[in-house]
Amino acid sequence: MQKTFSLNIYGLIFAIMLLVAGLTWLLPAGQYDTVEKDGRTYTVAGSYHTVESAPQGVMAVLMAPAQGFTKCADIIVFIFITGAIFTILERTGTVNAVIMGTSYLFSKREKLKKWFIPVSMLLFSLGGSVFGMEEETLIFIPLFIPLALSLGYDTVVGVSIPFLGAWVGFGSAFMNPFTVGISQGIAQLPLYSGMSYRLLVWFICTAVVIGFVMWYGEKVRKNPQLSLTYEADQKRRETLDLTSIQKPDFKTTHVLICIIFALGMALLVLGVAKYEWFIFEISGLFLGVGILSALIGRLSLNQTTDAVIDGARSMVSVAVMLALARAIVVIAGDGKILDTVLHTIVSGIGHLHPLAAVEGMFWAHSFLNFFIASGSGQAVLTMPVMIPLSDLMHISPQLSILAYQFGEGWTNAIIPTAPVTMAALGMAGIPWLKWAKWNIKLQIILAVLSMLLLVPPYLSGW
Repeated sequence: MQKTFSLNIYGLIFAIMLLVAGLTWLLPAGQYDTVEKDGRTYTVAGSYHTVESAPQGVMAVLMAPAQGFTKCADIIVFIFITGAIFTILERTGTVNAVIMGTSYLFSKREKLKKWFIPVSMLLFSLGGSVFGMEEETLIFIPLFIPLALSLGYDTVVGVSIPFLGAWVGFGSAFMNPFTVGISQGIAQLPLYSGMSYRLLVWFICTAVVIGFVMWYGEKVRKNPQLSLTYEADQKRRETLDLTSIQKPDFKTTHVLICIIFALGMALLVLGVAKYEWFIFEISGLFLGVGILSALIGRLSLNQTTDAVIDGARSMVSVAVMLALARAIVVIAGDGKILDTVLHTIVSGIGHLHPLAAVEGMFWAHSFLNFFIASGSGQAVLTMPVMIPLSDLMHISPQLSILAYQFGEGWTNAIIPTAPVTMAALGMAGIPWLKWAKWNIKLQIILAVLSMLLLVPPYLSGW
């Protein structure tokens, strides 16, 4: 029998690493001057200059995965803890009780089922828009996958509810401190100014993404074989015993653990919004929730440590994927071609009509996001260059920021260099190529929508 060639995500990422390494031999090296301010490194507009070339050879490519691991060690630790905590919750019986309880509720009230996707996604979108919820969605994926399966949907819907929900809120945010806040600070605009149009943008984009997921979910519910993950979901349903939905045996310990989890999520919101918590603080919070859940669930010390080890072990393949993805950025950075690419883009945009330049900014940020899949990281690199360019072309800084939000936001859901995306897919067991083929339709819709939404504020001088 003839064998067919199949390139998995690990092979794809390694191929991209080789391609980027090759570009360091072809593109001229250059960099912008930088300044330190409030603990961040900002680019100095107009300071680009060529530097000595730093082509990346074979040894650099081989070292890059290890360097990539250290660069995203915080996120890797976070997903290890996430896996561990959900395994603890699962072994207390709480996860199964919640899934069965929710499924039983919806099975008895068919009219409620249609609200499951929109209400859940709306809440996550608010989290993404208000306090930049992104990595935090990973802890919800193991819960929403079986919930979606129990209601007749599939793994893709289970991932999309928390992940795409927060993602659309992040990309179209009206308050996100990591994108809107930093960018408006660089542009010396009043914090969270231009709120009315941003709220409209957030509402439209969120409605479009929710509609897309609902359309796919209903299609799968009517014909499960149309699912991207049909075969894998069949096995999941057998493992989770979702063939018959019965009234769950909800114990006092389950209720207490749910309360602890809810309080933990409330503390998470408070910590991120008021005290600027990030990965380490959130990891510590989740670990505390896990320990308290183990105590309430009466797990022995051995049972708890076994759950932690097994949960972390299940995330090893995700950690490898993240390290390889970050290795691409390491190679481009060490090869000193990132600033060259940015300078080339800015030079090209500067010769366009102002409205065309705004659209160009959107596409420029979309391209740069492949190398800098970080809202705050891309803001401090590009906005100090884009804002002065906007002033020279008589483009509103607010509009320049909105173009950056769209460009930085949307492609995060599909590029293999986005750590949270690859972690979410790894946790769900969805092949990246399948996800990309499905998500590209949504990317096209949002790209067209973004270009249209950039026109009214330009015409009105927003």
